[in-house]
Amino acid sequence: MTAHGRLLLLDTASLYFRAFFGVPDSVKAPDGTPVNAVRGLLDMIARLVVDRRPTRLVACWDDDWRPAFRVEAIPSYKAHRVAVPVPGGSDVEEVPDLLTPQVPVIVEVLEAFGIARVGAPGFEADDVIGTLVAREKARPAGERAAVDVVTGDRDLFQLVDDEAHVRVLYTVRGIKDLEVVDQARLAERYAVASGPAYADMAVLRGDPSDGLPGVAGIGEKTAATLVHRYGSLDGILAARDTGDAGLTATQRRRLVEAADYLAVAPRVVTVAHDAPVADVDDALPRVAADPERLVALAERWGLASSVRRVVDALASAD
Repeated sequence: MTAHGRLLLLDTASLYFRAFFGVPDSVKAPDGTPVNAVRGLLDMIARLVVDRRPTRLVACWDDDWRPAFRVEAIPSYKAHRVAVPVPGGSDVEEVPDLLTPQVPVIVEVLEAFGIARVGAPGFEADDVIGTLVAREKARPAGERAAVDVVTGDRDLFQLVDDEAHVRVLYTVRGIKDLEVVDQARLAERYAVASGPAYADMAVLRGDPSDGLPGVAGIGEKTAATLVHRYGSLDGILAARDTGDAGLTATQRRRLVEAADYLAVAPRVVTVAHDAPVADVDDALPRVAADPERLVALAERWGLASSVRRVVDALASAD
């Protein structure tokens, strides 16, 4: 299959958090408000457009950073990131004080550029990305774009699919030196053969940063070995239930003890492929949608140099 253009999907919060911590908070607007996250994100977008030459671009958004369906399944999901629980209300994510006022500025600037931004009620940006990937894969082969997902979140490795030209550009080394994660990289680094196999391994391994306990005593290497041996998490659970000799007594006992967790964890770890994501015009803009508003925003927030870099990147796009 030959890909028809390239669709760039941004895990936007992952990128602006990285920008916030990577750019000094001494970068400020004329009124003294820090704009380091805004500047950093715009510079990232400019570089991505120049280096990756997308024909389509979507800034994917967290409409709900801790969806109810995941919390109901595993109450510890992201619980350590809750700032102040609100009795009878929604949990509020702990976000640095200097970052919070920058998020609305990011929204305004993206709108002025005409860069598509989309979320889905009750879902995370991961689910928006998973849904947009699924929609792209469902297109007729001759209309299907290659997809690059830009993120600092390993959870999205589950979307990697060489046949469908879906890969992850991982920001662990920064935007200037992105790690390209395809199936060969999954095999090399994690000893799993595909995106779905990575998700199965991740369920077993768990992830303390997301409040997912995993199966006690089964780390990444053992999890990958079991997925390879039995083909999938379902295969592992079948082996557990039938007393397959390929499992040690200890492994089987641990899998039995984790039965309740394993019954719900795939729903938490697996990104949605059918979230209610609105259709948007995701064509890469070549000129700003609202130049006057963009100029005003650049002046108000001291963003002239970063805005100019994005303008130039868009204008030079093939």
